[in-house]
Amino acid sequence: MVTKPWKALITGATETRQQGLAPMKHTLEVLNELERAGIVTRYAIGGAMGATFYVEPLLTFDLDIFVMLPQTAGGLLTLDVLYEALRARGYAEEGECVNIEGVPVQFLPAYNALLVEALQEARESLYEEVQTRVLRAEHLTAICVQSGRAKDRERVRLLQEQAALDIDYLAGVLARHGLTEMWQEWTR
Repeated sequence: MVTKPWKALITGATETRQQGLAPMKHTLEVLNELERAGIVTRYAIGGAMGATFYVEPLLTFDLDIFVMLPQTAGGLLTLDVLYEALRARGYAEEGECVNIEGVPVQFLPAYNALLVEALQEARESLYEEVQTRVLRAEHLTAICVQSGRAKDRERVRLLQEQAALDIDYLAGVLARHGLTEMWQEWTR
């Protein structure tokens, strides 16, 4: 189990704060309800918020949630059912996010083998007594390498310096997903 070294980094909407509720906690409860209802088959926290389970907090404006979705008849990945379920619960889309209990949540479907593996291997964690999952530091690192953005390169540096990476496990992930050469370029 991953420990939680951070508190709610995203403060939430005014009405949520006024009610004295913990927006992140309630957001995770909604995500768990969606999973129990079969709207998503599995989810885990990734991105900058996921990284904060392993390194000093990073500036972020949303909560990246990687999801496995139920198969559609045509085999396409679509967020339509998820967005409809959230609208039915009173949550609104704001750009590429959905505001859930004051927390902007970006849903990212597992569209390739690395993301599917990362979700399958995500670690169980508690956040204010709410069960959740967070991607392993090694998968967060590999996803950064695969994405290849400047901010991902910085996140990799932080994960290398601060997270207790299992180097053998990371090497296996990188090799399975054809990322070893890019990793070597990034870490020279």
